[in-house]
Amino acid sequence: MSRPNILIFMPDQLRADAIGCFGNPLAQTPNIDALAQRGTRFQNFYSNHPVCSPSRVNLMTGWYPHTHGHRSLTHLIQPGEPNLLHYLKTGGYQVAWAGARGDVFAPGVTEASTHFCGWTVKPKKQEMSMGPQYPRGSLEYNLFYHGRRAGAENWLDFDEACTQTAIDWLAQDPKGPWCLWMPLIFPHLPFEAESKWYNRFDPKQFPAPQPPRAGKPQFHQALRAAYGRDVPLALWQEITRVYYAMVSRVDEQLGRVLQALERSGQLENTLILFLTDHGEYLGDFGLVEKWPSGLDHCLLQNPVIFAGPGVAEAAVTDTFAEMVDILPTLLTAAEIKVKHTHFGRSLMTTLADPRVAHRDRAFSEGGFALHETALLEQPKGEYQQKGALQRTRPELVGRAISLRTSTHTYVYRLYESDELYDRTADPGEAHNLLVATGHEAIAESLKADILAWLLETADTLPWQADPRFPAIPNGYHDLN
Repeated sequence: MSRPNILIFMPDQLRADAIGCFGNPLAQTPNIDALAQRGTRFQNFYSNHPVCSPSRVNLMTGWYPHTHGHRSLTHLIQPGEPNLLHYLKTGGYQVAWAGARGDVFAPGVTEASTHFCGWTVKPKKQEMSMGPQYPRGSLEYNLFYHGRRAGAENWLDFDEACTQTAIDWLAQDPKGPWCLWMPLIFPHLPFEAESKWYNRFDPKQFPAPQPPRAGKPQFHQALRAAYGRDVPLALWQEITRVYYAMVSRVDEQLGRVLQALERSGQLENTLILFLTDHGEYLGDFGLVEKWPSGLDHCLLQNPVIFAGPGVAEAAVTDTFAEMVDILPTLLTAAEIKVKHTHFGRSLMTTLADPRVAHRDRAFSEGGFALHETALLEQPKGEYQQKGALQRTRPELVGRAISLRTSTHTYVYRLYESDELYDRTADPGEAHNLLVATGHEAIAESLKADILAWLLETADTLPWQADPRFPAIPNGYHDLN
């Protein structure tokens, strides 16, 4: 069989439990659900980081965020560092990036890693976002709630322009093998959606989110306090309504791209990967958005679906997998050899037979050390309050690591108390067992596993060796 084409469809900030095929009867995601029927869905796939850029860099390199310091929004993939798209381009693939998100590659790397990046249809500036609809300092403003978009039925925002660009690119009959990457923005907040999606949902149908809990990290309480007052249930339900509308919009865009792929005659020879970078609190524990050291299940479970050549159909696997596994999986399918040390494992065997175990645990990490406070982001607008809280109380965003096994989740935090959860009795990870005594043995065992993981993945040796004794010219070298 010829090497497959590769389509990577990647929404941003998508909770796994906001999708129908992941068990949610309130979601309206027929195209994602149909894709799952054509392929294999992962129940225990985890992002290695809870924030956009570090997670996307992690996907592209097969490195954990700590391995080369890619732990912030501003340390992106450098020239000379390996990345998935560059491997594919130099390995004979036509590589296209629909849209122009600038949060993955440092200057020059995009051009070196793709044949096409940008737009055939550009987004309209006035339709990129509604902008805040409530006064600064109001509860709605602090929760990034905008509401229903007025006017056009389909706004030509970033995602719509990305979708139309992808459809146009496929219509040009690209010569394979090719890779098309579609990194979207929805359902990343701010929470806003057009009427056709907004009107699909009744806010009263949504249950109350997970309430605040004792034993959770300190940033939970700090963020809730920053909102100014308790959030009424009706507002949580309205926010959830808009979020689900945004997810349905993404689902419709996926359906249009898959229809274009089918019209091109290349559907059967295209390996399709559906995934996100991280999840969203959506009211759980009284929070929205995410947090750099937030390691809760709702932020890290990744709704990964593979479909296409070599992938079992209508299959579900419970084996653990991580974001680092994407690079070796796609390069194995593309018959391209990896030429750098990474920490992923190809999923191709499990994709062919979902009963085959892949991993028995998953690691995630986030946050910063106190000495890095000056390097933290200084956002404006609706994110200003969040950024200010990180800088004035940097211990709230301290470095942390989570380890998930089939039975437990353990979170080690550098500057505050650790967490332990029983994943069987408490899948939402709401009740920290370390609030009480009697669980020290399992906690110490999992903490030791984290230490071993850190030592194994702390850095990488380059595959090209330097000469030990290079010739050094005698005398002065620079008199200027």
